[in-house]
Amino acid sequence: MEYAADTASGPNESAGEPAPPLVIGLDAGGTRTRAVLARAGDGRVLGEGAAGPGNALTVPPPLLTAHLAEAVARAVPEAARGRVVAVAGGFAGATGAAQDEPGHLNALAALKDALRQTGVPACPIAVGSDIEAAFASAPGAPADGLALVAGTGAVAMRIEGRRCTATADGDGWLLGDDGSGFWIGREAVRGALRMADGRGGATVLAGAVGRALGLPGDVLPQDGPGAPGWSRADRERYRMHLLPVVMAEPPTRLARLAPLVAEAARGSDPVARAILGEAADRLTESVLALEPRAGERVVATGGLLGPDGPLTAGLTARLRTLGLTLDWVADGCRGAVALARIEYERSGCGGPR
Repeated sequence: MEYAADTASGPNESAGEPAPPLVIGLDAGGTRTRAVLARAGDGRVLGEGAAGPGNALTVPPPLLTAHLAEAVARAVPEAARGRVVAVAGGFAGATGAAQDEPGHLNALAALKDALRQTGVPACPIAVGSDIEAAFASAPGAPADGLALVAGTGAVAMRIEGRRCTATADGDGWLLGDDGSGFWIGREAVRGALRMADGRGGATVLAGAVGRALGLPGDVLPQDGPGAPGWSRADRERYRMHLLPVVMAEPPTRLARLAPLVAEAARGSDPVARAILGEAADRLTESVLALEPRAGERVVATGGLLGPDGPLTAGLTARLRTLGLTLDWVADGCRGAVALARIEYERSGCGGPR
């Protein structure tokens, strides 16, 4: 969603009242960058804008600057830019805990350039990770607790003083991301292959995965989950068609198969249900690695853990036995705004205006 702020005074504000100071919050992730304009006093959102990816390690600095500038320009009308008093950004590939690490330096430099290009005046700037911003998006903008991300990848973090102090997993598709969308998609393919070569049990995932990956219809199992008419030769043909298609794609593309597993699990497919159960176990292990304390907050984000996420119920039940509750947030935009408002208050300019 994208809309512009009122250029003179905020909505429903009297024309005779002084224009309130504004803050900008940025959520810069691996697929897009979002900028949110809000009032510094109460955090009321006045405008939003979006642009391309904002990973501070993988997006070239000139392109990162361009995406940030585009998002800010779309969120903040020119007439309102002089009223911006603080900016905070949560960036994939960056952290607020170590200001000398490459991601932090790239993000800060690009953000300063973007603000200069869009005419936003010099003001306090805070840069952190997109996960730190997501954690701050929880009600009350908490400063301490645990953050859990389960989308294409997966990572758990301990947050203290709004900064990451410990990390569990987040090691990428080759070495980790256990319980993630990629992990679930890979397990779906493995389940299909195991059924085909005789090592695993019957599963509707064999047909679902084959169709999703564009295999010819005459290669797919035709007789339901047990595929009693699926001969050894048929299964071998299936394997020989499936493997090249999977190997030809970037590994993280397997994450798109995760919804197939969720659908199969709703239909009581035993292999799919086992995959989701193990995914929830893996995420629980990541949380446990951070030595949680009973009653501690766990703020989660990512499509697998949303209100209708396939892992939400299982993970919630597992965490409940540990005395932990799961709070879900959509993204880091609200948190970035909260961090910008805190930065404004820290600057000494945060009194009533």
